[in-house]
Amino acid sequence: MKSIIEGLLFASGDEGLDAKQLAEVLELDAHLIHDLVRDMKTDFKRKGRGIQIVEVAGAYQLTTLAEHAPYFERLAYSPSRSSLSQAALETLSIVAYKQPITRVEIEEIRGVKCDRALQTLAAKDLIEEVGRADAVGKPILYGTSKQFLEYFGLSSIQDLPDSTSIQGTFDLEEETRMLFDRLGDDQKQITFEDMDKVVE
Repeated sequence: MKSIIEGLLFASGDEGLDAKQLAEVLELDAHLIHDLVRDMKTDFKRKGRGIQIVEVAGAYQLTTLAEHAPYFERLAYSPSRSSLSQAALETLSIVAYKQPITRVEIEEIRGVKCDRALQTLAAKDLIEEVGRADAVGKPILYGTSKQFLEYFGLSSIQDLPDSTSIQGTFDLEEETRMLFDRLGDDQKQITFEDMDKVVE
């Protein structure tokens, strides 16, 4: 049962799951869930695991250990991880041209989940939260950041290559290729002139 709880908490990510949700899924009493999670916390600590269970706003989450933070920082800025995945490039392309945009709207364009890509882009300071949509649940609206402009040598978002050809029918594969095909090459900064040539 503990391994199932661990898997469920892993799958729930930053949102986590509270005892009631776990109890419903596992068809167990919530008091038993509390006992199991408490035992798991003790087990993780005793075995020297690299993860822990914390309770945030009533929900249980799997997190890394605070004392390991310097290693995660090194990983985040490791040269071998400096390039972006295709999923991240596609997501960045959508945010750049369609901002402000919600996660659900991005997923509708891509046709797949984009949580991890958004986390990657936010961690690299290429996108940021720019507000909340006037919709059920007030979903986060994403936009590009100052770091995005600096990285691509743009003075403003209006300096992006003309996007009139992709409004409405967003050719994701083509636009991503044109705009970002050299993004990871030796971390070379792409200027507006470079991007304009690609579009031409």
